[in-house]
Amino acid sequence: MRRAVPRTLRGQLTAGLVTLLALACLAVGITTALALEGFLMNRLDEQLSASGGRFAASLEHEATPDADNRPDTRGQAEATFGARLLNGATTQAAVVHDATDRMIQLTAGDRHALAGVPADGHGHSIRLAALGKYRVTAVEGDDRDVLITGLPLHPVEETLHRLEAVEAALFGAALLATGAAAALWVRISLRPLQQVTARAAEVARLPLASGEVAMPGPLRDTDPRTEVGQVAGALNHVLGHVEDALTRRHASEERLRRFAADASHELRTPVANIRGHAELALRHRGPVPAEVRHALERIDSESRRMTGLVDDLLLLARLDAGRPLEHEPVDLTLLILNATDDARAAGPGHRWLLDLPEEPVTVTGDAHRLQQAIGNLLANAHTHTPPGTDVTITLTTQQSTVRVDVSDNGPGIPDELQPEVFGRFVRADHARSRSRDTGSTGLGLSIVHAVTTAHGGTATVTSSPGHTTFRLTLPG
Repeated sequence: MRRAVPRTLRGQLTAGLVTLLALACLAVGITTALALEGFLMNRLDEQLSASGGRFAASLEHEATPDADNRPDTRGQAEATFGARLLNGATTQAAVVHDATDRMIQLTAGDRHALAGVPADGHGHSIRLAALGKYRVTAVEGDDRDVLITGLPLHPVEETLHRLEAVEAALFGAALLATGAAAALWVRISLRPLQQVTARAAEVARLPLASGEVAMPGPLRDTDPRTEVGQVAGALNHVLGHVEDALTRRHASEERLRRFAADASHELRTPVANIRGHAELALRHRGPVPAEVRHALERIDSESRRMTGLVDDLLLLARLDAGRPLEHEPVDLTLLILNATDDARAAGPGHRWLLDLPEEPVTVTGDAHRLQQAIGNLLANAHTHTPPGTDVTITLTTQQSTVRVDVSDNGPGIPDELQPEVFGRFVRADHARSRSRDTGSTGLGLSIVHAVTTAHGGTATVTSSPGHTTFRLTLPG
Protein backbone atom coordinates (compact mmCIF):
# COMPACT_ATOMS: atom_id res chain seq x y z
CA MET A 1 0.00 0.00 0.00
CA ARG A 2 1.47 3.34 -1.03
CA ARG A 3 1.83 6.03 1.59
CA ALA A 4 -0.28 9.14 1.20
CA VAL A 5 1.98 12.00 0.10
CA PRO A 6 0.69 15.59 -0.03
CA ARG A 7 0.23 16.64 -3.65
CA THR A 8 -0.04 20.38 -3.21
CA LEU A 9 2.98 22.60 -2.66
CA ARG A 10 1.36 23.99 0.47
CA GLY A 11 0.90 20.50 1.88
CA GLN A 12 4.46 19.49 0.98
CA LEU A 13 5.98 22.57 2.62
CA THR A 14 3.88 22.14 5.76
CA ALA A 15 4.69 18.44 5.93
CA GLY A 16 8.38 19.21 5.38
CA LEU A 17 8.49 21.75 8.22
CA VAL A 18 6.65 19.43 10.61
CA THR A 19 8.90 16.52 9.60
CA LEU A 20 12.06 18.54 10.24
CA LEU A 21 10.74 19.62 13.64
CA ALA A 22 9.77 16.03 14.45
CA LEU A 23 13.29 14.86 13.59
CA ALA A 24 14.75 17.63 15.73
CA CYS A 25 12.48 16.68 18.63
CA LEU A 26 13.40 13.03 18.20
CA ALA A 27 17.11 13.87 18.24
CA VAL A 28 16.69 16.04 21.36
CA GLY A 29 14.62 13.35 23.07
CA ILE A 30 17.12 10.58 22.32
CA THR A 31 20.06 12.74 23.39
CA THR A 32 18.32 13.78 26.62
CA ALA A 33 17.33 10.22 27.45
CA LEU A 34 20.84 8.90 26.80
CA ALA A 35 22.39 11.70 28.84
CA LEU A 36 20.03 11.09 31.78
CA GLU A 37 20.55 7.36 31.57
CA GLY A 38 24.31 7.85 31.66
CA PHE A 39 24.03 10.21 34.60
CA LEU A 40 21.82 7.82 36.59
CA MET A 41 24.08 4.88 35.80
CA ASN A 42 27.09 6.82 37.06
CA ARG A 43 25.21 7.61 40.28
CA LEU A 44 24.45 3.92 40.76
CA ASP A 45 28.06 3.04 40.10
CA GLU A 46 29.17 5.61 42.66
CA GLN A 47 26.75 4.17 45.24
CA LEU A 48 28.03 0.69 44.54
CA SER A 49 31.62 1.83 44.88
CA ALA A 50 30.81 3.62 48.16
CA SER A 51 29.27 0.45 49.63
CA GLY A 52 32.65 -1.24 49.34
CA GLY A 53 31.05 -4.64 49.05
CA ARG A 54 30.28 -4.81 52.78
CA PHE A 55 26.94 -6.52 52.33
CA ALA A 56 28.40 -9.17 50.04
CA ALA A 57 31.38 -9.71 52.36
CA SER A 58 29.10 -10.19 55.38
CA LEU A 59 27.43 -13.11 53.64
CA GLU A 60 30.47 -15.20 54.62
CA HIS A 61 29.23 -16.04 58.13
CA GLU A 62 32.50 -17.18 59.47
CA ALA A 63 33.98 -13.80 58.61
CA THR A 64 31.04 -11.84 60.06
CA PRO A 65 31.86 -9.97 63.34
CA ASP A 66 28.23 -9.82 64.47
CA ALA A 67 27.28 -11.83 67.49
CA ASP A 68 24.19 -13.12 65.80
CA ASN A 69 26.31 -14.23 62.86
CA ARG A 70 24.00 -12.39 60.36
CA PRO A 71 24.86 -10.36 57.18
CA ASP A 72 25.65 -6.68 57.68
CA THR A 73 22.81 -4.62 56.17
CA ARG A 74 23.65 -1.36 57.86
CA GLY A 75 23.73 1.63 55.49
CA GLN A 76 22.51 -0.50 52.61
CA ALA A 77 19.69 0.78 50.42
CA GLU A 78 16.46 -1.13 50.03
CA ALA A 79 16.69 -3.97 47.44
CA THR A 80 20.51 -4.02 47.52
CA PHE A 81 21.72 -7.35 46.16
CA GLY A 82 24.75 -9.23 47.41
CA ALA A 83 26.40 -12.44 46.32
CA ARG A 84 29.59 -14.33 47.10
CA LEU A 85 31.34 -16.47 44.50
CA LEU A 86 34.08 -18.97 45.21
CA ASN A 87 35.94 -20.60 42.36
CA GLY A 88 33.27 -19.28 39.97
CA ALA A 89 30.37 -20.80 41.89
CA THR A 90 27.83 -18.79 43.86
CA THR A 91 27.87 -19.76 47.52
CA GLN A 92 25.50 -17.18 48.99
CA ALA A 93 23.07 -14.62 47.56
CA ALA A 94 20.68 -12.28 49.37
CA VAL A 95 18.81 -9.01 48.97
CA VAL A 96 18.11 -6.27 51.53
CA HIS A 97 14.44 -6.14 52.43
CA ASP A 98 12.99 -3.98 55.24
CA ALA A 99 16.46 -3.38 56.71
CA THR A 100 17.07 -7.15 56.90
CA ASP A 101 18.45 -9.64 54.45
CA ARG A 102 16.41 -12.14 52.50
CA MET A 103 18.07 -15.12 50.91
CA ILE A 104 16.98 -15.75 47.32
CA GLN A 105 17.00 -18.77 45.12
CA LEU A 106 19.13 -18.34 41.98
CA THR A 107 18.45 -20.12 38.73
CA ALA A 108 21.14 -21.66 36.59
CA GLY A 109 20.93 -18.65 34.32
CA ASP A 110 21.37 -16.30 37.27
CA ARG A 111 24.45 -18.19 38.46
CA HIS A 112 25.89 -18.09 34.95
CA ALA A 113 25.24 -14.34 34.68
CA LEU A 114 26.91 -13.68 38.06
CA ALA A 115 29.88 -15.80 37.13
CA GLY A 116 30.32 -13.72 33.99
CA VAL A 117 30.67 -10.39 35.84
CA PRO A 118 34.37 -9.36 35.76
CA ALA A 119 35.93 -8.43 39.13
CA ASP A 120 37.09 -5.00 37.93
CA GLY A 121 35.09 -2.78 40.29
CA HIS A 122 33.11 -1.28 37.39
CA GLY A 123 29.35 -1.32 36.93
CA HIS A 124 27.70 -3.95 34.74
CA SER A 125 24.02 -4.56 33.94
CA ILE A 126 22.54 -8.06 34.35
CA ARG A 127 19.06 -9.59 34.65
CA LEU A 128 18.13 -11.91 37.52
CA ALA A 129 15.07 -14.11 37.19
CA ALA A 130 13.72 -13.34 40.66
CA LEU A 131 14.68 -9.65 40.87
CA GLY A 132 14.79 -8.20 37.32
CA LYS A 133 17.48 -5.86 35.97
CA TYR A 134 20.35 -4.92 38.29
CA ARG A 135 23.50 -2.83 38.16
CA VAL A 136 26.30 -4.81 39.80
CA THR A 137 30.01 -4.49 40.59
CA ALA A 138 32.37 -7.29 41.47
CA VAL A 139 35.53 -7.07 43.60
CA GLU A 140 37.91 -9.70 44.89
CA GLY A 141 37.55 -10.68 48.55
CA ASP A 142 40.17 -11.60 51.14
CA ASP A 143 39.68 -15.33 50.70
CA ARG A 144 40.17 -15.34 46.92
CA ASP A 145 36.46 -15.15 46.53
CA VAL A 146 34.47 -12.62 44.44
CA LEU A 147 32.03 -10.26 46.13
CA ILE A 148 29.18 -8.90 44.00
CA THR A 149 27.01 -5.97 45.05
CA GLY A 150 24.10 -4.64 43.01
CA LEU A 151 21.32 -2.06 42.95
CA PRO A 152 18.05 -2.38 41.00
CA LEU A 153 17.71 -0.60 37.64
CA HIS A 154 13.95 -0.22 38.05
CA PRO A 155 14.17 3.37 39.43
CA VAL A 156 16.40 4.35 36.52
CA GLU A 157 14.03 2.82 33.97
CA GLU A 158 11.03 4.41 35.66
CA THR A 159 12.71 7.83 35.57
CA LEU A 160 13.58 7.36 31.88
CA HIS A 161 10.01 6.27 31.03
CA ARG A 162 8.64 9.29 32.87
CA LEU A 163 11.00 11.54 30.93
CA GLU A 164 9.98 9.92 27.66
CA ALA A 165 6.28 10.41 28.48
CA VAL A 166 6.85 14.08 29.34
CA GLU A 167 8.90 14.62 26.19
CA ALA A 168 6.29 12.85 24.03
CA ALA A 169 3.53 15.06 25.41
CA LEU A 170 5.55 18.26 25.05
CA PHE A 171 6.90 17.43 21.61
CA GLY A 172 3.47 16.26 20.41
CA ALA A 173 1.89 19.52 21.50
CA ALA A 174 4.76 21.44 19.89
CA LEU A 175 4.30 19.53 16.62
CA LEU A 176 0.56 20.19 16.56
CA ALA A 177 1.03 23.88 17.26
CA THR A 178 3.87 24.14 14.76
CA GLY A 179 1.85 22.28 12.11
CA ALA A 180 -1.08 24.68 12.46
CA ALA A 181 1.21 27.73 12.47
CA ALA A 182 3.22 26.38 9.51
CA ALA A 183 0.04 25.71 7.50
CA LEU A 184 -1.15 29.27 8.15
CA TRP A 185 2.25 30.77 7.36
CA VAL A 186 2.65 28.74 4.14
CA ARG A 187 -0.90 29.63 3.09
CA ILE A 188 -0.18 33.34 3.53
CA SER A 189 3.21 33.04 1.81
CA LEU A 190 1.75 31.19 -1.18
CA ARG A 191 -1.23 33.48 -1.65
CA PRO A 192 0.42 35.23 -4.64
CA LEU A 193 1.05 31.82 -6.20
CA GLN A 194 -2.64 30.95 -5.74
CA GLN A 195 -3.50 34.12 -7.65
CA VAL A 196 -1.17 33.01 -10.46
CA THR A 197 -2.82 29.57 -10.48
CA ALA A 198 -6.31 31.08 -10.53
CA ARG A 199 -5.38 33.36 -13.43
CA ALA A 200 -3.85 30.46 -15.40
CA ALA A 201 -6.99 28.36 -14.77
CA GLU A 202 -9.15 31.29 -15.91
CA VAL A 203 -7.18 31.51 -19.15
CA ALA A 204 -7.37 27.72 -19.61
CA ARG A 205 -11.19 27.90 -19.51
CA LEU A 206 -11.33 30.49 -22.28
CA PRO A 207 -12.36 29.28 -25.78
CA LEU A 208 -9.03 30.05 -27.43
CA ALA A 209 -9.65 27.82 -30.45
CA SER A 210 -11.79 30.30 -32.37
CA GLY A 211 -13.56 33.60 -32.19
CA GLU A 212 -12.71 36.77 -30.39
CA VAL A 213 -11.42 36.17 -26.85
CA ALA A 214 -11.30 38.75 -24.05
CA MET A 215 -8.13 37.98 -22.13
CA PRO A 216 -8.00 38.80 -18.40
CA GLY A 217 -5.83 41.67 -17.24
CA PRO A 218 -2.26 41.22 -15.93
CA LEU A 219 -1.53 40.25 -12.36
CA ARG A 220 -0.80 43.15 -10.04
CA ASP A 221 1.73 43.59 -7.23
CA THR A 222 4.32 41.20 -8.69
CA ASP A 223 7.62 41.51 -6.84
CA PRO A 224 10.44 40.40 -9.18
CA ARG A 225 12.68 39.77 -6.16
CA THR A 226 10.62 36.72 -5.19
CA GLU A 227 10.20 33.44 -7.05
CA VAL A 228 6.41 33.81 -7.09
CA GLY A 229 6.76 37.35 -8.42
CA GLN A 230 9.01 36.10 -11.21
CA VAL A 231 6.45 33.43 -12.14
CA ALA A 232 3.68 36.05 -12.11
CA GLY A 233 5.75 38.36 -14.30
CA ALA A 234 6.45 35.56 -16.77
CA LEU A 235 2.73 34.73 -16.86
CA ASN A 236 1.91 38.38 -17.58
CA HIS A 237 4.35 38.36 -20.52
CA VAL A 238 2.86 35.10 -21.83
CA LEU A 239 -0.69 36.46 -21.53
CA GLY A 240 0.38 39.59 -23.38
CA HIS A 241 1.84 37.55 -26.26
CA VAL A 242 -1.22 35.28 -26.36
CA GLU A 243 -3.60 38.24 -26.41
CA ASP A 244 -1.64 39.85 -29.23
CA ALA A 245 -1.59 36.59 -31.22
CA LEU A 246 -5.33 36.04 -30.67
CA THR A 247 -6.10 39.60 -31.75
CA ARG A 248 -4.07 39.18 -34.92
CA ARG A 249 -5.65 35.81 -35.65
CA HIS A 250 -9.16 37.12 -35.06
CA ALA A 251 -8.54 40.07 -37.36
CA SER A 252 -7.17 37.72 -40.02
CA GLU A 253 -10.15 35.38 -39.67
CA GLU A 254 -12.55 38.30 -39.92
CA ARG A 255 -10.87 39.50 -43.10
CA LEU A 256 -11.00 35.97 -44.50
CA ARG A 257 -14.69 35.61 -43.61
CA ARG A 258 -15.55 38.92 -45.18
CA PHE A 259 -13.59 37.98 -48.27
CA ALA A 260 -15.33 34.58 -48.52
CA ALA A 261 -18.74 36.14 -48.00
CA ASP A 262 -18.11 38.99 -50.44
CA ALA A 263 -16.50 36.72 -53.03
CA SER A 264 -19.31 34.17 -52.77
CA HIS A 265 -21.92 36.87 -53.04
CA GLU A 266 -20.23 38.41 -56.06
CA LEU A 267 -19.76 35.02 -57.73
CA ARG A 268 -23.43 34.12 -57.57
CA THR A 269 -24.43 36.45 -60.39
CA PRO A 270 -21.74 35.49 -62.96
CA VAL A 271 -22.12 31.80 -62.18
CA ALA A 272 -25.89 32.08 -62.63
CA ASN A 273 -25.33 33.91 -65.93
CA ILE A 274 -22.94 31.22 -67.16
CA ARG A 275 -25.40 28.53 -66.24
CA GLY A 276 -28.26 30.37 -67.91
CA HIS A 277 -26.34 30.89 -71.16
CA ALA A 278 -25.28 27.23 -71.18
CA GLU A 279 -28.88 26.07 -70.74
CA LEU A 280 -30.02 28.50 -73.44
CA ALA A 281 -27.40 27.20 -75.89
CA LEU A 282 -28.37 23.59 -75.15
CA ARG A 283 -32.00 24.40 -76.03
CA HIS A 284 -31.01 25.78 -79.46
CA ARG A 285 -33.16 24.10 -82.13
CA GLY A 286 -30.54 24.15 -84.80
CA PRO A 287 -27.90 21.51 -85.29
CA VAL A 288 -25.13 21.68 -82.65
CA PRO A 289 -21.88 19.77 -83.18
CA ALA A 290 -21.33 16.95 -80.69
CA GLU A 291 -18.13 18.52 -79.39
CA VAL A 292 -19.90 21.82 -78.70
CA ARG A 293 -22.85 20.09 -77.02
CA HIS A 294 -20.46 18.12 -74.78
CA ALA A 295 -18.65 21.33 -73.84
CA LEU A 296 -21.94 23.07 -73.07
CA GLU A 297 -23.04 20.14 -70.91
CA ARG A 298 -19.74 20.31 -68.98
CA ILE A 299 -20.17 24.04 -68.55
CA ASP A 300 -23.68 23.50 -67.19
CA SER A 301 -22.50 20.71 -64.83
CA GLU A 302 -19.57 22.72 -63.47
CA SER A 303 -21.70 25.85 -63.09
CA ARG A 304 -24.17 23.83 -61.01
CA ARG A 305 -21.30 22.56 -58.89
CA MET A 306 -19.98 26.10 -58.57
CA THR A 307 -23.42 27.28 -57.48
CA GLY A 308 -23.48 24.65 -54.71
CA LEU A 309 -19.99 25.67 -53.57
CA VAL A 310 -20.97 29.34 -53.45
CA ASP A 311 -24.12 28.53 -51.49
CA ASP A 312 -22.13 26.45 -49.00
CA LEU A 313 -19.56 29.22 -48.54
CA LEU A 314 -22.30 31.78 -47.98
CA LEU A 315 -23.98 29.53 -45.40
CA LEU A 316 -20.73 29.03 -43.50
CA ALA A 317 -20.04 32.77 -43.61
CA ARG A 318 -23.49 33.48 -42.12
CA LEU A 319 -23.01 30.87 -39.40
CA ASP A 320 -19.54 32.21 -38.61
CA ALA A 321 -20.99 35.69 -38.32
CA GLY A 322 -23.52 34.40 -35.77
CA ARG A 323 -26.59 35.05 -37.85
CA PRO A 324 -29.64 33.96 -35.83
CA LEU A 325 -31.40 30.76 -36.85
CA GLU A 326 -35.08 30.02 -36.65
CA HIS A 327 -36.32 28.60 -33.35
CA GLU A 328 -39.41 26.61 -34.14
CA PRO A 329 -40.56 23.09 -33.25
CA VAL A 330 -39.07 20.63 -35.72
CA ASP A 331 -40.31 17.07 -36.19
CA LEU A 332 -36.92 15.37 -36.34
CA THR A 333 -38.45 11.98 -37.12
CA LEU A 334 -40.19 13.29 -40.25
CA LEU A 335 -37.06 15.18 -41.24
CA ILE A 336 -34.97 11.96 -41.07
CA LEU A 337 -37.57 10.05 -43.08
CA ASN A 338 -37.50 12.65 -45.86
CA ALA A 339 -33.69 12.82 -45.86
CA THR A 340 -33.49 9.01 -46.05
CA ASP A 341 -35.90 8.93 -48.99
CA ASP A 342 -33.69 11.44 -50.82
CA ALA A 343 -30.56 9.44 -50.00
CA ARG A 344 -32.19 6.19 -51.14
CA ALA A 345 -33.05 7.81 -54.47
CA ALA A 346 -29.50 9.18 -54.88
CA GLY A 347 -27.77 5.95 -53.77
CA PRO A 348 -29.93 2.94 -54.71
CA GLY A 349 -26.89 0.69 -54.44
CA HIS A 350 -26.69 1.19 -50.65
CA ARG A 351 -28.90 -0.38 -48.00
CA TRP A 352 -30.56 2.41 -46.00
CA LEU A 353 -31.81 1.23 -42.60
CA LEU A 354 -33.83 3.18 -40.04
CA ASP A 355 -33.99 2.76 -36.26
CA LEU A 356 -36.53 5.29 -35.01
CA PRO A 357 -38.61 5.49 -31.82
CA GLU A 358 -42.32 4.81 -32.02
CA GLU A 359 -43.28 8.33 -31.00
CA PRO A 360 -42.18 11.39 -33.03
CA VAL A 361 -39.22 13.29 -31.63
CA THR A 362 -39.41 17.07 -31.68
CA VAL A 363 -36.62 19.61 -31.17
CA THR A 364 -36.46 23.39 -31.34
CA GLY A 365 -34.44 24.81 -34.19
CA ASP A 366 -34.17 25.64 -37.86
CA ALA A 367 -35.84 22.87 -39.86
CA HIS A 368 -34.16 23.80 -43.15
CA ARG A 369 -30.65 23.84 -41.65
CA LEU A 370 -31.20 20.60 -39.70
CA GLN A 371 -32.49 18.98 -42.88
CA GLN A 372 -29.34 20.16 -44.64
CA ALA A 373 -27.07 18.81 -41.87
CA ILE A 374 -28.64 15.34 -41.83
CA GLY A 375 -28.77 15.28 -45.62
CA ASN A 376 -25.05 16.07 -45.73
CA LEU A 377 -24.31 13.16 -43.38
CA LEU A 378 -26.26 10.76 -45.57
CA ALA A 379 -24.65 12.17 -48.71
CA ASN A 380 -21.24 11.74 -47.07
CA ALA A 381 -22.00 8.06 -46.34
CA HIS A 382 -23.23 7.53 -49.90
CA THR A 383 -20.26 9.34 -51.47
CA HIS A 384 -17.43 7.76 -49.49
CA THR A 385 -18.56 4.14 -49.26
CA PRO A 386 -18.90 1.55 -52.04
CA PRO A 387 -22.24 0.19 -53.29
CA GLY A 388 -23.69 -2.50 -51.07
CA THR A 389 -22.73 -0.68 -47.86
CA ASP A 390 -25.24 -0.71 -45.01
CA VAL A 391 -26.08 2.78 -43.70
CA THR A 392 -28.12 2.92 -40.48
CA ILE A 393 -29.81 6.08 -39.19
CA THR A 394 -30.64 5.88 -35.48
CA LEU A 395 -32.67 8.42 -33.48
CA THR A 396 -32.66 8.22 -29.69
CA THR A 397 -33.59 10.47 -26.77
CA GLN A 398 -31.66 10.64 -23.48
CA GLN A 399 -32.95 12.88 -20.71
CA SER A 400 -32.70 16.40 -22.15
CA THR A 401 -30.80 15.55 -25.34
CA VAL A 402 -31.61 14.04 -28.73
CA ARG A 403 -29.05 11.95 -30.57
CA VAL A 404 -28.85 11.19 -34.30
CA ASP A 405 -26.36 8.49 -35.35
CA VAL A 406 -25.44 7.76 -38.97
CA SER A 407 -23.43 4.53 -39.10
CA ASP A 408 -21.98 2.57 -42.00
CA ASN A 409 -19.86 -0.54 -42.43
CA GLY A 410 -17.60 1.03 -45.04
CA PRO A 411 -13.78 1.15 -45.10
CA GLY A 412 -13.56 3.75 -42.31
CA ILE A 413 -11.65 7.01 -41.83
CA PRO A 414 -7.89 7.06 -41.15
CA ASP A 415 -6.99 7.82 -37.54
CA GLU A 416 -4.88 10.82 -38.46
CA LEU A 417 -7.80 12.38 -40.40
CA GLN A 418 -10.50 11.94 -37.73
CA PRO A 419 -9.56 15.00 -35.58
CA GLU A 420 -9.98 17.32 -38.60
CA VAL A 421 -12.78 15.56 -40.46
CA PHE A 422 -15.18 18.46 -39.73
CA GLY A 423 -12.72 20.99 -41.15
CA ARG A 424 -13.31 22.86 -44.37
CA PHE A 425 -12.16 21.33 -47.65
CA VAL A 426 -11.03 18.18 -45.82
CA ARG A 427 -11.32 15.04 -47.92
CA ALA A 428 -10.37 11.41 -47.45
CA ASP A 429 -10.17 10.42 -51.13
CA HIS A 430 -7.19 8.15 -50.50
CA ALA A 431 -9.06 6.09 -47.90
CA ARG A 432 -12.71 6.05 -48.94
CA SER A 433 -13.93 5.55 -52.51
CA ARG A 434 -14.88 8.77 -54.24
CA SER A 435 -15.66 9.54 -57.85
CA ARG A 436 -14.65 12.89 -59.29
CA ASP A 437 -18.12 13.43 -60.71
CA THR A 438 -19.89 13.38 -57.33
CA GLY A 439 -19.66 17.13 -56.99
CA SER A 440 -18.26 17.04 -53.47
CA THR A 441 -16.91 20.38 -52.31
CA GLY A 442 -15.30 19.26 -49.03
CA LEU A 443 -17.66 21.54 -47.09
CA GLY A 444 -20.48 19.11 -46.25
CA LEU A 445 -19.20 18.00 -42.83
CA SER A 446 -18.14 21.57 -42.03
CA ILE A 447 -21.75 22.62 -42.53
CA VAL A 448 -22.91 19.71 -40.33
CA HIS A 449 -20.63 20.86 -37.53
CA ALA A 450 -21.51 24.54 -37.92
CA VAL A 451 -25.27 23.90 -37.98
CA THR A 452 -25.12 21.57 -34.97
CA THR A 453 -23.00 24.03 -33.00
CA ALA A 454 -25.36 26.88 -33.88
CA HIS A 455 -28.17 24.79 -32.34
CA GLY A 456 -26.17 24.32 -29.11
CA GLY A 457 -25.23 20.74 -29.89
CA THR A 458 -22.14 18.74 -30.79
CA ALA A 459 -20.98 16.69 -33.77
CA THR A 460 -18.53 13.81 -33.29
CA VAL A 461 -17.18 10.87 -35.25
CA THR A 462 -15.77 7.45 -34.32
CA SER A 463 -14.35 5.26 -37.04
CA SER A 464 -12.49 2.03 -37.57
CA PRO A 465 -12.29 -0.29 -40.56
CA GLY A 466 -15.79 -1.69 -41.07
CA HIS A 467 -17.57 0.75 -38.78
CA THR A 468 -18.00 4.54 -38.88
CA THR A 469 -20.50 6.55 -36.83
CA PHE A 470 -21.25 10.25 -37.10
CA ARG A 471 -23.22 11.47 -34.09
CA LEU A 472 -25.22 14.67 -33.70
CA THR A 473 -26.28 15.56 -30.16
CA LEU A 474 -28.95 18.28 -29.91
CA PRO A 475 -30.74 19.84 -26.95
CA GLY A 476 -34.10 18.18 -26.45
